[in-house]
Amino acid sequence: MEGERVLPIWIGPAEASAIAMGAGRRESSAARSRHDLLKQVIVGLGAELRKIIITQVKDNTYYAELHIYRDDHVIQIDARPSDSIALALRLKAPILTSDSLLEHTSVDTSDTVSESGAGPLDPDTLKTYLQNLDPEDFGKFTP
Repeated sequence: MEGERVLPIWIGPAEASAIAMGAGRRESSAARSRHDLLKQVIVGLGAELRKIIITQVKDNTYYAELHIYRDDHVIQIDARPSDSIALALRLKAPILTSDSLLEHTSVDTSDTVSESGAGPLDPDTLKTYLQNLDPEDFGKFTP
């Protein structure tokens, strides 16, 4: 797919803190512990997180997979997308999804303009916009 797209996955505050920590922002030690522990387990076992894949959405719930490589073995683990993203950020692994999932659930941001009309929304403007959304603005989500 061409252009910039966003895959909106609704998560709670604890999950957001864990992702922010993986992106280099300081957060609470509780949010750090499980993802940092899993990172250390993967590295300590001589393995590598090669990618995470957001695989599907079913009944308004997203699903993801961790793809961990060790020697000539590939270990595929089902995981929550928020945990997968937090871990991928810590281990610098790519975050992937399928074109078909993007076609059904993503939002194209390349054509979105800021209130000033000057161009695409910058991250802070988008964050403010998302914080001010009311869940009822979306109606019933059905991908």
